[in-house]
Amino acid sequence: MKKTSTRLADGRELIYYDLRDDTVRDAVDRRPLERTVTTSEIRRDPLLGDSVAVASHRQGRTYHPPADECPLCPSAGERLSEIPDASYDVAVFENRFPSLAGDSGRCEVVCFTSDHDAAFADLSEEQARLVLDAWTDRTSELSHLSSVEQVFCFENRGAEIGVTLGHPHGQIYAYPFTTPRTALMLRSLAAHKEATGGENLFDAVVERELAGERVVLEGEHWVAFVPYAAHWPYEVHLYPKRRVPDLLGLDEAARTEFPQVYLELLRRFDRIFGEGEPPTPYIAAWHQAPFGSLEEFDGVARDDFALHLELFTIRRTSGKLKFLAGSESGMNVFINDVPPERAAERLREVASS
Repeated sequence: MKKTSTRLADGRELIYYDLRDDTVRDAVDRRPLERTVTTSEIRRDPLLGDSVAVASHRQGRTYHPPADECPLCPSAGERLSEIPDASYDVAVFENRFPSLAGDSGRCEVVCFTSDHDAAFADLSEEQARLVLDAWTDRTSELSHLSSVEQVFCFENRGAEIGVTLGHPHGQIYAYPFTTPRTALMLRSLAAHKEATGGENLFDAVVERELAGERVVLEGEHWVAFVPYAAHWPYEVHLYPKRRVPDLLGLDEAARTEFPQVYLELLRRFDRIFGEGEPPTPYIAAWHQAPFGSLEEFDGVARDDFALHLELFTIRRTSGKLKFLAGSESGMNVFINDVPPERAAERLREVASS
């Protein structure tokens, strides 16, 4: 992998990740852009104890542009985009309309491929590995920023999810705090460790799922399963079998196998609802240990956390979405219409030939 860092016309950082070591990236951003001004603010809810990012400047962000005006495609002639070069393998840049900025963190866009009409599932194993390497590198770099406590790599896919740019891409949010969902995991981890005399909760969960009926696919170094208490109709958790706290902890064997397992998982997601259905909308979310202090989580160390990816779709059946209505939105109590065991069975049924 070759990494080249440069700057866009308004001063934002752009990083190319290339498969070939001899690739030269010297294209200049020719757009007449003024320096980006953001108004991101973090406000803490005194009742719930969580944080909200207030970012009014995002009201003006790019919204469903036509394909020939996509800002994530390579620049071509006088059609200038966020990517000055005429091609790229993987490109990462600071979001022009970030939810988090400055002392409130940082937001980046990860372009998986220059092919506008592709999807992550269409990538070759070599390309998918390059994305993994980019995620890992960005996690490392962002973790060293003084304003960053947790790094979150994710992909929103599909208009039903709320995606406003059709080009295959993901995002990275670098938060200045430990997110509420991670804090819940850490509290459960601490409570289980104390109650069992030191057993790791993540290890116990993975061991139970490996012995059960909800495993979707398994490799030598990774296992994917529908969790016992899945919140979403089709939800799969992907874990490395050797517990590591973050992407940086993966060894070469796990990195090599990841593209095989993950691409197969994504392709199965696209076949859940049968032939002729539009692509399955999904969210793919990497959960990594925070880089900040864990003092408030009694007895928990960073290495106790288990890196894993959670993949889920909001589609519950053909042509129908799972809406977060009163119970989910008002009380955070999910109601799942698809039994996890049936979801796992369906995902095994659609294995590629």
